Amino acid sequence: MKPTILLTIFAILLFGISAHAHHSIIGTYDYKQHVTLDAKIVQVSLRNPHSFIQVEAPDANGGVQRWSLEWGSAGQLVTQGVDRNSLKVGDHVIVTGNPARSGDTRARLETIRRPSDGLSWGLKPGQTVE
Repeated sequence: MKPTILLTIFAILLFGISAHAHHSIIGTYDYKQHVTLDAKIVQVSLRNPHSFIQVEAPDANGGVQRWSLEWGSAGQLVTQGVDRNSLKVGDHVIVTGNPARSGDTRARLETIRRPSDGLSWGLKPGQTVE
């Protein structure tokens, strides 16, 4: 087999795997719904293609639920003022997001605010942390 044919087959397989692995944000989260959580950060993972923050927040019954909040890529967030030192485990935050269509305790992060010092991110243009 010619090298160009092998390369083409390899590229098709590689692209197919990548396209299959990526999910639809609009299909995963309900953009018409919003959830607000008064929470404590338990994990921060700034990475590509999507970053995640895990928080614990009280539920309606007085228990605690762990939420997974999906955020932008690490590269995108850095241009918006967020870096690895911006948020820490244990920080008290108030977050808003679009909940998962599945009903799971997941959401797409819209805003985050840390009341102790006024750090905030969200609601577009620069979405900067101050």
